[in-house]
Amino acid sequence: MRFFRRTQLDAETREEFQPRLWGILAGLALIVAYIVAFIIENDARVSVHFVLFTAHTSVVWLILLSLAIGLAGGLLVSQLERRRRKRGR
Repeated sequence: MRFFRRTQLDAETREEFQPRLWGILAGLALIVAYIVAFIIENDARVSVHFVLFTAHTSVVWLILLSLAIGLAGGLLVSQLERRRRKRGR
C-alpha cells in the first residue's frame, strides 16, 4: 500500500526546488528552536544536595547531568549483561 506517490519532476525543477533539502532544514530549525526554548524555560537556579556537598546550578545542567548518569548507567548494565551471556555459553 502506498501512501505517498512520487511525482516525476524534470531536471530543472529538481535543481531549483529541492523538497528533501527544505524538509531537512525545517526539521533542523525546529530542533534548534526547541533546544533554545528548553534552555530558556529551565534557567531557574536550584540547590542540589549531594552526599558531601551542595551545588547551586540551573535546572538545565541538572537535567543534563541526570541524562549523562542515566546513559552511563545504561551502558554499564548492557556491558555487564553481554559479559554474563558470553560466560553462560
